[in-house]
Amino acid sequence: MFLRTQTRTLKIGPLAMGGGAPVSVQTMATADPHDAAALTAQVLRCAEAGADLVRLTVPDVDAARVLGEVRKAVPVPLVADIHFDYRCALASLEAGVDALRLNPGNIGARANVRAVARAAQAKGVPIRVGVNGGSLEREILARYGSATAPALVESALGHVKLLEDEGFRDIAISVKASDVPRTLAAYRLLAEKTDCPLHLGVTEAGTFIPGTVRSSVALGILLAEGIGDTIRVSLTDLPEREVKVGLEIVRALGLRAPGPSVTSCPTCGRTRVDVVRVAGEVENALEAWSRRHPGRALPHVAVMGCVVNGPGEAKGADVALCGGEGVFLLFVKGELVGKVAPEAAVAAVVDAVSISFKLNKEEC
Repeated sequence: MFLRTQTRTLKIGPLAMGGGAPVSVQTMATADPHDAAALTAQVLRCAEAGADLVRLTVPDVDAARVLGEVRKAVPVPLVADIHFDYRCALASLEAGVDALRLNPGNIGARANVRAVARAAQAKGVPIRVGVNGGSLEREILARYGSATAPALVESALGHVKLLEDEGFRDIAISVKASDVPRTLAAYRLLAEKTDCPLHLGVTEAGTFIPGTVRSSVALGILLAEGIGDTIRVSLTDLPEREVKVGLEIVRALGLRAPGPSVTSCPTCGRTRVDVVRVAGEVENALEAWSRRHPGRALPHVAVMGCVVNGPGEAKGADVALCGGEGVFLLFVKGELVGKVAPEAAVAAVVDAVSISFKLNKEEC
């Protein structure tokens, strides 16, 4: 749909980034970086939600060892988030991480940058140079007066030069501000000055509603202009929710295949069932279903609150729920097949979708 800016290609584990590869969606784990079980469970939930890669903070060498345990247990590439101590980057590389995120300028002496660059080069691991409005160098802030778009870009390209001077070129870049106008200006300027893949995001975007709106506006505009190779929606919320918003952004722009189609009503005073909960759970269940059955035609499911529009929507859907007095009517291919209790509605939809698409019991 959009003519994308050409960037160099990076490989993050099996995932291609840049060079025309599909725009990837990522998030960052929030679990204790020293708790392998909690981290693994959270990364698996993110992968189930559709994350293409997940970033883990590595504040010390012990956390790098934990990252190695998680790496063996999850199907998606992992990015180690490194600040200040270059030894954490080296330990993460030894643990098998797929990519690093760091600011070469905050890991100490030139020798430290050289050590990380050489180790990453030897293992074929790319590095993202990540610059935020709150982490600019004092000298740059003094010259520009604040974290302006040109200041963000100058900082990022200065860090990139540190790596390129060591012969390292497998680099992605992010220049995140906390508002839409600066984010747009920074990435537009950066796209003119480099062919490195760009990681898009609005930093500290906020809680679910304002953060989703700010991120959707900024990332949607940039992606529509052909700028951006991977995105993270930064929310004060669960990582899985970040993934869902990110997926919907790229799907809405036609940059990724559409997911399962769920039609649901906004509810009103006639509603006697919890449409909000059921519709949300149906979306999650069908997202997981589509990932278990790649290549299958995607179902159209309707979740409606009452009989005003419900039967009409049911006729156009593969599977539909129409709310009644504390019960849902279940339709398959427009035909009423029975009644289901609200607590059984989601499972009934998944079963009906599987039957409708002629899956064997083992496949379901």
